[in-house]
Amino acid sequence: MIGMDKLIKSKLVLANNQEFYGYSPSWQTHTTFGEVVFNTGMTGYEETLTDPSYSGQILTFTFPILGNYGVGNGESFESNTIHVKGVICQTVYDKPPAHYSSNKTFLEWLYEHKIPIIWGIDTRELTKVIRNHGVIQGAIMNINSPSPTDFEDFTTIDWVSKVSPKVITTYGVGRYKIILVDCGSKSNILNNLLKFDTTVTVVPYDYDYTELDYDGVFLSNGPGDPKLCVKTISVLKKVLSDVKPVYGICLGSQLMSLAVGANTYKLKFGHRGQNQPCINIETNKCYLTSQNHGYAVDDTTLPNDWIVSYRNLNDNTVAGIKHKNKPFSAVQFHPEASPGPEDTFFFFEEFISLLSQGLTK
Repeated sequence: MIGMDKLIKSKLVLANNQEFYGYSPSWQTHTTFGEVVFNTGMTGYEETLTDPSYSGQILTFTFPILGNYGVGNGESFESNTIHVKGVICQTVYDKPPAHYSSNKTFLEWLYEHKIPIIWGIDTRELTKVIRNHGVIQGAIMNINSPSPTDFEDFTTIDWVSKVSPKVITTYGVGRYKIILVDCGSKSNILNNLLKFDTTVTVVPYDYDYTELDYDGVFLSNGPGDPKLCVKTISVLKKVLSDVKPVYGICLGSQLMSLAVGANTYKLKFGHRGQNQPCINIETNKCYLTSQNHGYAVDDTTLPNDWIVSYRNLNDNTVAGIKHKNKPFSAVQFHPEASPGPEDTFFFFEEFISLLSQGLTK
């Protein structure tokens, strides 16, 4: 069993020269660089680490223990691989978990995917550093290795191009024909769309799908700076000149904003976790939501025919936008959950309802 029988002392080095010391498995011999961010979720490490939106990032878990329910056979995975560059935590549970679905330990899973980890870190202190400084470049490395003096800026990399599929795939044989633009989509977005009478065609982020036969378009989540998705935005501009329903999640919300001429900006430390409170501006109802993003929409740049539909109650940033008259809507949170609350599943129901109305006209 890959476990804690052989450990090495290791360190996390930040671009501001701060260092945190801990332990890593003995098989971990190389230095790993990435953008250090934090997630406030208490559960869901399987779903979180397989979310493509974390590409290029070293993820700090603020919950003090990881691995206590082991790792299953993939039912909870949001893609077929782990996307983070590395993992930071306070404590790792490495005894055989008693959970009924577990078939391996957390460290065994990381070993399979060759994902570096450092534990024994004071993650509370590290999170304070990130909140004060903002997300920061860092490196996980052997304690005896010389600390790096130069850190690559991972925010300039087009991560969407690395995680988006290269081919078109169609799922289902239902009535409503949907284009799912996969910019690094979580599996549960497709799963939720297929709960209805749908045929879902998943296309790459840079594919021009405007000549295909479809009733509506759904824009997925994904990693990195939305402004780097130039081709996606170009195609979306053409789609938004029509009246077919267009809905988006997370990165999809940012792409929709850019396509109509609004601006996006990088948040200081982002929103990552399953306990992000949002308010629906129209109904004044509040929801706990799952979120994972480092960019937001500048509401002052939205055109006059668009409104802010949701706001994040922690910092009042835009958590959703919609067109005043056309069936275009997007949210910054994840209504598909996985992990997190499923309170906003109605977002999918609204989209399907609009498709139904379009077909009956």
